[in-house]
Amino acid sequence: MKLYFSTKSIPKLQHLPLTKRLEVIQAAQKKLIGPEKLLLNILKLIVVIPIFVLILQTSTNWVSIIWALLLTLLYPLFIKPFQYGLCAKYIPSHKFQGE
Repeated sequence: MKLYFSTKSIPKLQHLPLTKRLEVIQAAQKKLIGPEKLLLNILKLIVVIPIFVLILQTSTNWVSIIWALLLTLLYPLFIKPFQYGLCAKYIPSHKFQGE
């Protein structure tokens, strides 16, 4: 599985505008099979659980809220490449309508 950090870096979507690329990604995400959805959800939990643990620690350590905010900002940078990589194989090769 190749990781894509942007929808524009997916070869089949390079020629499309942003809104169309997002529509195609959303349609491809609906085609993910069970194990792929499970993998994506586990990766999301790996990022989200530490955020909540850090928020719970703010009563004793106020610096943990800063770490929680940093992890929240890193969430899309960690999850989106995996999501795009999993969805890329479900994107049809033919020309899209509306070009």
